[in-house]
Amino acid sequence: MAEEQQEKHGEFEREPVPVSKTKGLKAFVGMYAGEHCAGTELMIGPLFVAAGVSAFDVLGGLFLGNLLAVLSWMFLCAPIAVRARLTLYYQLEKICGRHLVTLYNLANGVMFCFLAGSMITVSATAIGVWFHFPMPGLGDLLPNSVGWVLAVLAVGAIISVVAAWGYDMVSKVANIAAPWMVLVFLGFGIIGLRQFIEVTGAQVNSLGSLWELCQTSIWKGGDPLPGQVKFTFWHVTFFAWFCNMAMHVGMSDLSVFRFAKKSWHSVASASGMYVGHFMAWLAASILYALQLHMDPSNTDVLPGPLAYRAAGVAGLICVIVAGWTTANPTIYRAGLAFQAIMPKVSRFRVTIFTGLLATLAGMFPAIAMRLLGFVAIYGLILMPMGAVVFTDFWIFPKLGLKQYYAEHKKIAINWAAAIAWIATLAICVGLVKTGKPQFQIFFVALPGWFIASALYIVVSKFTQKGTEA
Repeated sequence: MAEEQQEKHGEFEREPVPVSKTKGLKAFVGMYAGEHCAGTELMIGPLFVAAGVSAFDVLGGLFLGNLLAVLSWMFLCAPIAVRARLTLYYQLEKICGRHLVTLYNLANGVMFCFLAGSMITVSATAIGVWFHFPMPGLGDLLPNSVGWVLAVLAVGAIISVVAAWGYDMVSKVANIAAPWMVLVFLGFGIIGLRQFIEVTGAQVNSLGSLWELCQTSIWKGGDPLPGQVKFTFWHVTFFAWFCNMAMHVGMSDLSVFRFAKKSWHSVASASGMYVGHFMAWLAASILYALQLHMDPSNTDVLPGPLAYRAAGVAGLICVIVAGWTTANPTIYRAGLAFQAIMPKVSRFRVTIFTGLLATLAGMFPAIAMRLLGFVAIYGLILMPMGAVVFTDFWIFPKLGLKQYYAEHKKIAINWAAAIAWIATLAICVGLVKTGKPQFQIFFVALPGWFIASALYIVVSKFTQKGTEA
C-alpha cells in the first residue's frame, strides 16, 4: 500500500528518486525565488534599520552573506542530495537509528510548522488591511479578533492543499507567482526611494548623491532602536548566511535537491538569495526607514500596511501570495518530517494535518513577531545533524568508518550522532550564555558545525571498534 501511494504521488520518501523523475534548473529557480521573496521580507528588512546599520555594512554584508549561503547549498547540500537522492529524514534514519531520528523529525516538523505559521500570519496582515478587522500588534501573544482567525484559516487551508499535492504542485505555484512578486518587491524599493526623495527634498542626480542619501537618511548607522542589537558588517553577513542555515548547512534541502538532475542546479538558490534576501530586504528597509522618517514614534512592523502604503492593492496581493509561496515548501518539508515518523500513513494525509498545525500556529502572532530569534534558534538546533550527514557521507569512507551505521548494525540509536547533536547544542548555548559579543547567537553556528563533526568522528571511533567499513 505504501509503495502504491508513493508511486501515485511520486515523492519517493523511502527510496532514491529515479533519474527519470529528476528536474532541471528551471524548477528550482522559481521555487527559490518564490520561497525567499516572501511576505516575511517585509518583517526582516526593517531589522537592519532598527539595528542602526550603516549603508556600507548592510549592502556589503548582504552581498557576502548571501554568496556564502549559495555556496553552502552548492558545496555542502546539493552534492550529497544528487548522489544519495534520499530525503534528509530517511538518510538520517539510516545514520542515526529509528528512535533518534524520530525525536529529530518531531522537533524538525514542529519547528517547520511554526515557521510556516509565521508566513500565514504575514499573509493574514494583508487581508486585514482589505477587510478592516483588528490586527495584532508587536506585543500581542493571542488572536485578537474573529476576523483575524478566519483570515488565517482561509490562507492556511489553501496553502495546505497545495503542499499536500507534492513537489510538482509546489514548484508550479512558485514558478507562476515568482516573476510577478519579484516585480512588486522591486516596485516597493523604487516607490519607497522616490517618496524618500520627495519628503526629504534631496537632490539625487548621480550615483554619488544617491549614495549620500542612503548614508544620511536610510541606513544612517548610529544607535539601534530600544531593545535592538547593534548590527555591524559581520552581523549582517552572518545573519544573511545563516538565516537559512537549517536548509543548507543543516541539510534540510536534501529533500528538495534529490530531484535535481545535476548538483550545480543548486545555483538556483541565488534567485532566492539575491532577489529575496538582497533586493527585497533592502526594499523593505527603505519602506521602514521612510515610515520612521515620517513618524519616528511608529516603530511597528506589519507587512500588510507597509506594502499597502507603497503599492496599494497590488502590494496587498503580493504579501498574500508571497506568504503563500513561502509556506508551501515549508509545509511540504514538515510533512516529509512527520511522514518519516509514520511511514504507513500517506504523505498527502500527513501534509494536510501538518498544514492544520501550521494554520493553528499562524493564529498566534507571537511567533511571527519574534521570527528573527526563532529562525536563529531553529537553525542552531538543526545544524549539528547537518554536520553528521556531511561527515558520514564524505569523511567516514576516508577514515575507514562505516557509513549508515544504524542501518548496518540494526540499532535504534546511534550514540555517536546523539552525543554530537546534544553536546554541540549544549556547547553553543553555553557560549551564547557568556554574553560576549563574539558569541552572540548569530556567530556560534559556524564553530558549532566543526565541533559537531569532530565529536561525531571521535565518538564513532569508539562505538565502531571491530566494525568493518
